[in-house]
This record gives sequence, structure tokens and C-alpha cells, in this order.
Amino acid sequence: MTRRAGLTLGALVLALGLGAGGRDAVDAWVDRTVLPALTPETAVEMRDRGGALLRAYTVADGLWRLSVDPARVDAGYLRMLVAYEDRRFRSHHGVDPLAVLRAGWQAVWNGRVVSGGSTLTMQVARLLEDSGTGQWAGKLRQARLAMALERRLSKDEILALYLELAPFGGNLEGLRAATLAWFGKEPARLTPAQAAFLIALPQAPEARRPDLDREAARQARDRVLDRMAAAGVIGSEAARVGKSEPVPFARRPFPALAPHMTDRARADAPDRAVQVLTLDSALQARLERLAQDSLRGAADGVSVAMVVADHATGEILASVGSAGYGSAEARQGFVDMTTALRSPGSTLKPLVYALAFDAGLAHPETLIADRPVSFGRYAPQNFDGAFRGEVRVADALRLSLNVPVVLLTDALGPEVLMSALTRAGVRAVLPGGKPGLAIALGGVGVTLEDLTGLYAGLAQGGKRVSLRWRMGDPAVTGARVVSRAAAWQVGHVLSGLAPPPDAPLNRLAYKTGTSYGHRDAWAVGFDGQHVIGVWMGRPDGTPVPGAFGADVAAPLLFEAFQRLKPTLDPLHAPPPETLLIGASQLPEPLKWFRGRAAVAVDDSAPVMAFPPEGAVLEAGRSGVPVKVREGRPPFTWLVSGEPVATGVRRREMLLDGLGRGFSEIAVIDAEGRAARVRVQVR
Repeated sequence: MTRRAGLTLGALVLALGLGAGGRDAVDAWVDRTVLPALTPETAVEMRDRGGALLRAYTVADGLWRLSVDPARVDAGYLRMLVAYEDRRFRSHHGVDPLAVLRAGWQAVWNGRVVSGGSTLTMQVARLLEDSGTGQWAGKLRQARLAMALERRLSKDEILALYLELAPFGGNLEGLRAATLAWFGKEPARLTPAQAAFLIALPQAPEARRPDLDREAARQARDRVLDRMAAAGVIGSEAARVGKSEPVPFARRPFPALAPHMTDRARADAPDRAVQVLTLDSALQARLERLAQDSLRGAADGVSVAMVVADHATGEILASVGSAGYGSAEARQGFVDMTTALRSPGSTLKPLVYALAFDAGLAHPETLIADRPVSFGRYAPQNFDGAFRGEVRVADALRLSLNVPVVLLTDALGPEVLMSALTRAGVRAVLPGGKPGLAIALGGVGVTLEDLTGLYAGLAQGGKRVSLRWRMGDPAVTGARVVSRAAAWQVGHVLSGLAPPPDAPLNRLAYKTGTSYGHRDAWAVGFDGQHVIGVWMGRPDGTPVPGAFGADVAAPLLFEAFQRLKPTLDPLHAPPPETLLIGASQLPEPLKWFRGRAAVAVDDSAPVMAFPPEGAVLEAGRSGVPVKVREGRPPFTWLVSGEPVATGVRRREMLLDGLGRGFSEIAVIDAEGRAARVRVQVR
């Protein structure tokens, strides 16, 4: 401030206070002030169920500017701010004549600017219009606008604008953006040193940025501490201790939890400035770390997704759409695999058994045949290619045998299974045409979120549980999918499954699944309070050789429960109508289930189920899927006369060794019987 400028400002203040006529003129002048927009754009915020920030989105020009409620700001910081910047803030009307006269006199006496005369309200005026500080035309405009603001807004509203607009270096605007970036926390509790730093930084936001000049930031902070101690705002000991606190040296990243879910919420309600989701931020962070850890050493392109919910309320507590939102392109981390349609493999089998229990077709103690059968041209096979003869229905479910569940689906009718999925809130998508028996083995598209909701319904006694992710959204309940007894029986059977190696021994009811060609690995389970669904695979749908749900997804499911809580909640007790009897006490029709339409298949020569003769196949990085039915394992696979796989007991696999052009694929069973096809690989 020059000597002449100081005198000019002093004269201005004197003129503003001269006489009633002068006051009337000033009042009219202030009343004619055109105000700028008083509601600056602030970040769209996504908060968790407890109010913690999950994620915020930048405003225009990439600025971090978050809304600030002064009531949620540390009271010590506010006292220091007012005492340092504008100690008569609560009593003046926008311009502090005493402060202006003092600044002008000091400038005249010293020949340079010693202290500023701007009030907090004048600073808000400058920030609202982004006007400079060095020109007196600008100062006059700020004074006029400040007085107009004081007539329109309360002191707390003016203070809130300062807290939202003050610059804190780089693209940081406002106190909350500053405390999150420099200290990694909300401004509700600040130390005197942190408060002093945040008071000093806006005065020279670029020169005092600690990531650019840490020493300048420290010196500015210490000057604020000294002045506050001298004014009696803080104690001398607090100032001394504050000077020993380290100054931050780098910005911290803003919270970015549940990126897929928060993007989904924003797209669903783009006009909401703040959305409160049902997620638990601490749990979400733990599971995101688990997802990343689970893929160490995994094949290229493999991703993972998880959904955790409270099945009593339907509230989703954590949702991991991929192992990394910004991960390498090969893993397609931006794809939300909790909502992607995938083949569920064997994870629909519990629903089939529950429907069969309700229909009076079977009981967990019923004997059912696991032998080669065919339904016209469809001949289901077990995953390992072996058959076990007569088994208990409970064991068929635990062993995830294919033939028994297809027999039951045939007796029920595939349409009954599709109808049950609809009642459960599962948006099941058929590849095309009328539903067939293969839907029991995963021949339908479902999402991880819907599948987790289906198991939530089983855990809740067979009622529909529609999962929800936003607080305040109504729960969709009431539709009955299966009876309480059938739901309990299925859960009881699944709770008898042995946990994966090294997993804790507990009573978790869970089921795994693997889709055709090893494209999807699943594990879904529940205890008395929570349900978790896990998916692993490649988002682009290419196979992951050797990936079985029991081997890769089940251990992750158990670890997710460990991250959720240290001990499981006990499963619900059986409802009183449950038929708890042994096989010998079953009614005669329930002792043994015999399929109606199935035709027993002799142990005859192998038949190439896939690929068909003359097929034109695309060369894939993981090999060509092949499948054989009938014949006796183990099998030997040959390509153009050369053995490429021997001792294979499974009836489907990915076959390597096919070059581009025409090749002959042959399979030989344990009896020496063979089947062969000629294909073209492009």
C-alpha cells in the first residue's frame, strides 16, 4: 500500500461516516449493489452409513471444493481465524473502519504495507468475484459488496462462504478440501498447529504450499501461533508445542472408496449434492485391500468382485466391483462386475433343491440316482466325469453333482425355476429361446448382486430380499420364494460343507460354482446375519484355465467373512414345520427319487459333444474348449494324431496344440473307444 493510497482509503472511510446525509447516500449505494451468485458449486459427495466421506467429485475446472458447515468445524480454529483475520468480525457491517484507518496510518508511517484492512466479509467478496487485491477500484468494489453481503446474509453464512472459498494451494478451495488433502481428516478436530497452518496458507496459497516450500509454510504457521499466544487466544505452551509439530510435506489423496457404486449412485440421482449410501467405509476399505491382495500372482486379465450385505435389512455394506478401479487395462478395472451378467455355474442348485423339497419331490434324506442319463440330445455330466450311483439328496447337493439336480429340474419344469428366480428379484437372462434344463447348471445370465440377494432370501427363511445400497430407499420384501422349511434345509445342508484348506472351521452355509469353460468362479455364503458373494474371472469372458469356485473363490469368501467380523453369527434354528427324520422314517414316495423323462444311458463309446464336425473356431490364448459325453474316463485327447492330454477324468477342458488351419481332434476313453472331428481354427 502506497502513502497516497493509504490516505485515499482513510479519506474514503471518513467520508462514509460523515453525517446522516452521507449515511443515506451510502445506504442507497449499497442497496444498488448487484450481488454475485451466493451458492458456489461444491463437490458431489458420497457418504457411508455413518456419514464418513466415501468419495467426492471435483467441481468445474477440476477444483476440490467441498461444502462446509461451520458447526462441524473445530471451534479453536474458528476462534483463531477470527482473531487473526478480523477480530471485530461479529460487530462490523462488512468494513471495519478502525482496521482500515490502522492499515492506512501504518502504510503512511512506514512507507509500505504493514497490515491489511480487509475484513473476512471483504475477503469473501473478493473470492466470490475473483477480484484482485492491489487496485483501489477493486478494494472499493469489495467494500461495497461486503456491506451488501452483510445486509443479505448472517455472520455464520458469510463465515461459511469463506470456509468454502478460501484458497489452500493448487486446486484446493475451502477448509474441508484443505484438511482432507493436507491432514487426511475432516476439520472437526484440529490441533493449534494445524489451525495456524490453515490460517496462514490462504494468505499466500502458492508461496506457502508445503509441498513446494515447506520452510515457508512452517515459518508462516509459527508466526500465527506467536500472534495467537500474544493475543491470549491460545496458551504459550500450546504455541510452543505447536511449533514442534511437523508441517505436512505432501498432499494426501482424497477418499475414493467404492468407486463403482458411487458412480452408479451419481448416475442414478445426478441432481443430489450429497448421497448417503448403506456402505460401511471401514469394511469397504478392508475388502478393497483384500480384492487387490487376492490377485497377486493371478493370470493376466483376472479380476474379482464382492458384495457384502445384511440379509435381515437387505442393506449392502460393501461392494467391490473390481480389484482396482484404475488398474491395468488388461484387468478392465473400470467394469463393475457386481452388475455384469455372467453364468452362475452351480450356484443355482440350492434353489432347485429347495423347490423340489416344497414340491414334495425330495427330502434331504431321499436317495437319488447319479448315473449316465439323457434327455433327448441333452446328456448332463458331472464335472469330474465320474458317477456315484445312488446318493442322498443332501450329499448330491454338497458334492454339487449335476445329474441329480437336472433330474429334479426336469421333474419341476425349467419354467418353475425361472419363475422362482423372478420372485426372488433375480433378473435372469436366457441366452435365447425357451428355458431348458441347462439353466440348473448355469445356462442363464445373472449378476453377482442378484445372486447374493437370492442367498440372502434363503438365509431369511425363503422370503425375497432385494438388496439396496442407498439409505432411505424402501426395502422390497414380502414375496415368498420357497418355504421356511425348505430354505432352512438347504442352508443346513450347505453349512455341512467342509471349509477350504486353512480356512476357519465354522458353520458358514456356502456354495461354490464354476461356469462352462472356467470363465467364472463363484462362492456365495451366509451366516445368521450376513451374506457375501464372490466372483472371480476375466471381465471379457475368456476362460481362466484351472479356475474352480472351490479353489479360488471359496477361500476368498471365508477371508471376506473374517474381514467382516471375528466370529460368525449362528444360523437360524429350524422352523417347527421342518420334517427332521431319517431315511427309514420317510414316507414311501420320498425314500427314492426316480426321474420321469430321463433315459438311462449305457456305458457306450465316447461322443464328441463339442466341437461339432466341421466347426470353425477362433484361436484363443487359453486354448479351445472341448467336451465329451459317454465313454469311460480317463480320456486321452489328440490333435492331428499327437497326444496333448492324457489321464483326463473331466469331460470338458481347454485343449492346447491347435494351430491355425485344419486339425483333427480325437478323444480315446479307458476302453480304447474313440471319437474324432475335423475343425478349422482361424
